[in-house]
Amino acid sequence: MRCTCYCTASSYDNTRLFQKLQSLGAPQLFRDVIHFHIKDDQRSKGDLFYFSYGAVVCWGFTEEEEKEALLVLKEFEKDPLVKIELDEFTYTYGDTIKIEEDEIFLHNKSTLTKLALSHGIAQSVKLFTFEELIQKTIELAKKLSLEMAKWGKIPLSRKEISQKMGEIFIERNFINLHSEVLDVPEFFWDYPELEPFYRRAAHYLDVTKRIEILNKRLNVVHELFEILSGELNHQHTARLEKIIILLIFLELTLTLLRDLFHLI
Repeated sequence: MRCTCYCTASSYDNTRLFQKLQSLGAPQLFRDVIHFHIKDDQRSKGDLFYFSYGAVVCWGFTEEEEKEALLVLKEFEKDPLVKIELDEFTYTYGDTIKIEEDEIFLHNKSTLTKLALSHGIAQSVKLFTFEELIQKTIELAKKLSLEMAKWGKIPLSRKEISQKMGEIFIERNFINLHSEVLDVPEFFWDYPELEPFYRRAAHYLDVTKRIEILNKRLNVVHELFEILSGELNHQHTARLEKIIILLIFLELTLTLLRDLFHLI
């Protein structure tokens, strides 16, 4: 059976989504996650877990059914992503819980077990969006660093530097506003016995290591922001100095015209 995770937006309007799902069935709410169980002809079909930070994990559906679920989700998306991130697994049931070669083995059919694993899977897919965002900014940092090494300054106008700073600021804020993705979910405060299942998925997907790398790259972005701020201040200071020199020159000129040539 399929287990997939899609990251489609910056976040979901879970309040409105929950109301919509209530008209279709009996959704459950767990600390910023909505669970919706779907039955097919009174038989259990699959489970959907909607995470407020823009990811949905699907258990037991075909690819076509997942696409239909994503269409329903569109009206509740905030800042939809241009590129949808996707990760795919298969799952089956066995004696112990484990993940090997993208196959998940479940030891029971509990909704909470699936939710614990879904937390790790959803975090991983959301991290893909952060990693791509930061990589784009790192490439910008590399380009600006090379230009500074070549010219001794950033060959951009004040307006262009301000625009670059705005882009970096937006990207940093986007990640900081979703800081819950970078921590152990609060869900496990209520269900500490399920945390080992989450950690099993997070370990398999290298979530902790990727978060450490992401934080280091965020520090690089912060340094770039400071460099651009310094360059902006330098350009502003240089402009003021030119204005002051021009004013002094005009004052000297006027003084000479008045005292030496008596023209004023």
